[in-house]
Order: sequence, then structure tokens, then C-alpha cells
Amino acid sequence: QVQLVESGGGLVQAGGSLRLSCAASGSIVSISTMGWYRQAPGKERELVAAVTSGGSTNYADSVKDRFTISRGSAKNTVYLQMNSLKPEDTAVYYCYLDQRGRLRIWGKGTLVTVSS
Repeated sequence: QVQLVESGGGLVQAGGSLRLSCAASGSIVSISTMGWYRQAPGKERELVAAVTSGGSTNYADSVKDRFTISRGSAKNTVYLQMNSLKPEDTAVYYCYLDQRGRLRIWGKGTLVTVSS
């Protein structure tokens, strides 16, 4: 069984930075993609950023040029560097992992609150 553990959320003022981490453990077969979604109160969950095993990245338009996703050297860890944070970035951020031929795995989420 694969588990994801997120860390790094918290309270920050607008314009500040946070770095989220997500580490996968367990019976990992072959990671194809890892990434982050977020869900703000009253809104649907949306993709924030993703990175493939080959290193290709994808970002939501709302976070381009502010957020950077990267994989750790062990390849089972993903980071989300968030700069120039805005109040509208306030949400619960969920890490996910896709493996070939398996269902998507989700983390429990970490809360990011950006005060104005």
C-alpha cells in the first residue's frame, strides 16, 4: 500500500513564500506523475502543478511564474515552491501520485492560508 505524507503548509502573509513537500512510501511500482491539487472553501478541487517521471511539468495558469514543482533525488518526493503568494491561493493542498496501471493515490492534504 502506498502512502503520501505532505508537510509545509501554514499561515503566511501575502507576498510571502512556502514550500510544500510530499513523500511517498510503501509498495511503489512505477511512478508516472506526481503533483498537487488544491481546494478552496466552496470551490472544486483544481490542478495546481504536476511533474512526470521524465521531468515534464504542467502548471495552472493562475500559478505560472510563481510556483515551481520539482522532484526529489529519490524520485518518490515532490516539492512545490510557492512564491508571491496571494490570498486567493488559500486552500487545502493535496499531493497525488499516479502509477502505471494503478489507481491514483492522494495525500490527506495540508492547509495553506495567505493573509492579506
